[in-house]
Parts: sequence; structure tokens; C-alpha cells
Amino acid sequence: MDIQTLKLNLSRVFDDKLKTKQWHNILDYVIIGLIIISTLEVFLSTYSSIVEQYGKWLHFVDYFTTIFSTIEVTLRIWCADLIDPKYKGFIGRVRYCFSFYGLIDILSTYPFYLHFFIPVPYMALKVLRIARLLRVFRYMKAFSILSRAFAAKKNEMVVSLQFLTIVTLILSFVLFFVENEAQPDVYTNGWKSVVWSFAQYIGDPGGFADTPPITFVGRIIACVIGVLGIAIFAVPAGLIGSAFTEIMEEDKKEEQINGFIRSIVQSFKFLKDQQHTNLFYVPRYLPLDRILTRKYITHDQIVEAVQASDCLHIYNLQDSVNEIDNPVSNIVLINYVKNKPYGSCIDRGSRITIICTSGTTEPVTGWFAYHIAKLGNFNFVSKEIETDIDNPTTYYTISNVNDCPNLSLFLEDINHFASRENSWVIPILAATGPKSRPHQIHFCYNPTKGDTSYDNPNSKVTDFVTFDKLYQSLSTELDNRYGYKSDKNIWYAVNKQNVAHYIKADNIFTMRVEAFVWLFDNRFLETTKCIADTFHAVLEPEKEQIVPPEMLTRIKGHDFGMKDYVD
Repeated sequence: MDIQTLKLNLSRVFDDKLKTKQWHNILDYVIIGLIIISTLEVFLSTYSSIVEQYGKWLHFVDYFTTIFSTIEVTLRIWCADLIDPKYKGFIGRVRYCFSFYGLIDILSTYPFYLHFFIPVPYMALKVLRIARLLRVFRYMKAFSILSRAFAAKKNEMVVSLQFLTIVTLILSFVLFFVENEAQPDVYTNGWKSVVWSFAQYIGDPGGFADTPPITFVGRIIACVIGVLGIAIFAVPAGLIGSAFTEIMEEDKKEEQINGFIRSIVQSFKFLKDQQHTNLFYVPRYLPLDRILTRKYITHDQIVEAVQASDCLHIYNLQDSVNEIDNPVSNIVLINYVKNKPYGSCIDRGSRITIICTSGTTEPVTGWFAYHIAKLGNFNFVSKEIETDIDNPTTYYTISNVNDCPNLSLFLEDINHFASRENSWVIPILAATGPKSRPHQIHFCYNPTKGDTSYDNPNSKVTDFVTFDKLYQSLSTELDNRYGYKSDKNIWYAVNKQNVAHYIKADNIFTMRVEAFVWLFDNRFLETTKCIADTFHAVLEPEKEQIVPPEMLTRIKGHDFGMKDYVD
């Protein structure tokens, strides 16, 4: 496991917002247990008799819990940028350290080491150690709801408190003018009346009520201020109470939607390609009507589940078929994997990287590209997430690299793989030409359509010998086995806005595959394996090609969905 993978796994452990915690729960219990033990140790250390008899054990517990907390807190700071992008970089880490939980973590841990360098009062360290108990709030649902309630109603509370403050100030000045003549020694200036008014709200700790108003108007104002004193607590309490109700309803709704998501994902059961490869696989898509009839989930519930999920797409297969072929509307659900903000990234230590740039606009293509990478043991990067759901985009054509933060990370991960010596990057795209088109597989590497030469200085391929060997081998295999014809740069080209210009690989070529090849041909898995085998034999023969075990036999516990299928 490399450093980045370790960091990613730790960020998922420390991310409290994740719903699929797995062993995260175990770590939570360990941390809570150590916090309680640490607090108990501080409490027992207040008894001199216990210290005399068990002092060494108390010190051991103290040191052990502090060292464990130090490691945990340090790892949290290290992984903070993957939990939330606002914590990225040095300034982001500082911002995390000054967050509520960040401050608690630091103050309850790092000051322990100060006494090794400078004299620090023992009691000060003990008090900070007790603050460690506040870390338990991170794992308490009630506190989480309370903080969310405050966050949800903070604007309303600010407005209401502003209103009450302004009204109180106005009444205070009126009180001064009516009481100054009657009690000039008491109400000497406006500040005295302001202090008297606000003192009523907090129980009059300074004894100002010993000099109440004596005029008729003053007493009326005092009564109004008394009512406001109730309101100043009742209004925020009412707001927080309503927020509690709303949040509980939201959580109930969220849990219901999560149930829909689980139910839909469970529909993607492992299938066996008995006709061609005998390999197990997760279906590319499921018809919407099948979910409706088998899971008893309504259209609206399915839409809500898809909108809330990070693993489901709705897609119309009609969009993948050329209009000449009179496509019929066919709404389907697609299950995908997300482990990056933009979608999926899998590092298999390969020199070959398969990328899918149109995961949302052509989501089924992602399944096709994913299996080429899986069967060939290649790296895989797929764009699955839209930053603007009303304007789905592809990363294959890029007008501005700064259009979205996900795009920058997408390119960064690809270039990380591309930096390997003799690297190959292969975008897999759908071609939506008519079935009557003479070619079904299209290889693109030159910037000019129709240029099939190997001497173009702007070509994205540098090793033409290997590329030509791959093209001849793969085109022959696809033709002989399936009757699919191939071409080089005839129907498509690598234009100036192509993603290839942003990737620093030694060799890049795009393979466009007519949609009906991988969408409606029942040999799709065999075709995928053929492509993967050829890529491996020509481009990376030195690396062992291993068919994933979950594709050879049904593994106990791997029952459904891409989550049981991804590396």
C-alpha cells in the first residue's frame, strides 16, 4: 500500500460524514474508551492515597493515552484535506487546527509535551487533559443534531436577538428620561438605565433591581422588559426546538432514501457469462421497470435515491444510439464506483492507464472501460460526478482546465500514472455512428481527421512501432472473432481541445467503440476481454496478467453491486 492509498483510507476512517464506516466503528469505540480511561486517570490522580499506591500505573496510562491521541490527532491533521478541500495546503491545515474539534484535539494532546522543555503548572496540564472528554462530542449523535440545529437557525436567532437588543436599547433610553427626574441619583446617565435593563435578562447579578423604576411609565417599561426577558430565551429555544424537529425529519427521510439506495444496489447481483467467457460480472445496467416491479419502489423514490447517492446514474440508452437506427427510449439505472471527488481512480501499478472521460453523459461506457482495465490489470480513472447537474459535461473536450476543481484533480491523477516510464494512456469513448458505418472500432492519435500516417510531428503517439503492432493485432482479432472493422483517424481525430493535450504521457491514443458493440451485443464481455488481452500482450507483456478472482468464482460475501467488485 502506497502513501496516497494509506492517506485515502485514513481519511475515510476519520470522515464522520461517511455512512459506510466498516472498521471505522471499531476505531471510534477504541478512541472513546481511551478518552474515558484518560479522564478516569485524571480523576483518580486527585486521590493522594491512590497516587501513592498506583502512581506508576496511572503515569503509564497517562503516557499511553497521550501518545495514542497524539498519533491519532496528527493523522487527522494530515488527512484533513481529503475529508474537506477547504483544509488543503498549509493554510488549510491551520484552518482545521482552529476548528472546534481541531482546537480540542490540539489543546488536549500537544501541550503534554511542553513540560519536557519548559516548566508548566501541573494543574494546567490536568485541566487540558480533562478537555479531552469534549472529543466524545464527535461521536454523539445528540450533539451532532444540536450543532446542526444551531447552524440551521443561526440567522433567525441573530435577527431575533438583534431585534430584542434594539428594542431594549430604545426602552432603556426612554426609561432614563422618565426616571432621571424622579431618581437623579440612581439614573445619572443613559448607561445606567441600559445596564439595569439588560441585568434583568440575566437574573440581576449586580443587584440593580434594588433601585427599580418608581414612575408610572418606568414601571410599564419594566414590565415590558420583563416580558422581553422571557422572549430573549423563549425565541431561541423555540427556534432550536423547531430545528430539532426538522433535522429529525430530515434524518428520517435520509435513512429512508438510503434504504432505497441499498435496495437498488442490491438489484445489481453478480451474473455469469455462461455463453462466452464463464466469467462473473456485475450488470452494466438494469431497466427501470425491473426495479419498479421487483423492489416496489416508485419513480419518485428512485429519482430521490439517484440524486442522493454517489453510486447511481439514470440513463436513457436511446442517447447512445444513432437516430438513423430509430432508437427506442429505454430508461436504465447504472451502478458505479466513487472514491474520488470526480469519480473513480484505481492504481494497479501498471504503465497502462484506461480512462473514461464521459461517465455521466455516457455512463455505460464507464462499465466497458472499467472492465478493460480490470481484466488487463491496468490503472483506471473515470469521471462520474457532475459539478453542475443541469449541464452534464465530458472531460474529453476541455475548453478551460479551470472550469471545475474536479477536472484539475482528474488530470492530476492521470498525469501521476502517466509519469511512469513508457506509459500509455488510452481514453475509451462511445461512438454513436449508424450500424451501417463500415467501421466499428476507431483509433485516434493524430490531430487531423484522415491522417493515418506515422510521421505527423503533432501526433500523440511516439512509439509508432508498438502502436502499429497493437493496431494490426487488435483489428485482426476483432475482425476475425466478431466481424468488427477498425480504422485509424478516419472518422475522428485528436483536436486542439482534446484531453490528450493536458496529459503528459509518452503515448496517448483514443479508442472509440460504436455503442451497439458494447451495449446490445451479448458478446460484450468477451469483446472486452479480447481488447484487454491484446493491450496487455503488446503494451505490457512483462507484467503478469491476473484475472480477478471475483470474476472466476462467486466469493462468499460478494453478492451484489460494484462495491463488491472494485479493487
